[in-house]
Amino acid sequence: MASYKVGYIVGSLAKASINRKLAKALMRLAPAGLTFTEIPIGDLPLYSYDYDANFPDAAMKLKKGIADSDAVLFVTPEYNRGIPGALKNAIDWASRPHGTNSFARKPSAVIGTSPGKIGTAVAQQQLRSALAFCNSPQMNSPEAYIQFTKDLIDDAGNVSDDSTKEFLTKYMVRFYEFIDMVVPCLTSSRN
Repeated sequence: MASYKVGYIVGSLAKASINRKLAKALMRLAPAGLTFTEIPIGDLPLYSYDYDANFPDAAMKLKKGIADSDAVLFVTPEYNRGIPGALKNAIDWASRPHGTNSFARKPSAVIGTSPGKIGTAVAQQQLRSALAFCNSPQMNSPEAYIQFTKDLIDDAGNVSDDSTKEFLTKYMVRFYEFIDMVVPCLTSSRN
């Protein structure tokens, strides 16, 4: 079994975010071949091309975190039927300046949780659109819109509902398989 480094980005800046809990659960349920490192987005200033000639440290760390990862997992809420501003800002930073798009040819997957019944469907659709423009190969199936109910996932990432735990485990197995399929193809096409 090959090993891969996964950088994960939580779209919420809140310390008690239910999406942060979901990220912890996903790491606990992932196959042994995946190791995880959070790529923080909270210290990024608002993007402006005025910074392109002199990127701030937080933006350089973001780009390095993505470069050091074999794949990126996005775990995001939905704000007002869209991508959280902090996450969109991070995507803008990572894709700039022109010609240095960190997401190009970087496999990715998107998942999220919300108290609402449609989970984070609209935010995920918008995020997928941005990642497609950034040339990131995406795991399109299975889609995962998790309705968060009280005590579904605790602070340590333990999932209380067996069917949700089974689904998230299968999701992470599929993510591993996707990475294992895509990374060798991208590596061989560079040679």
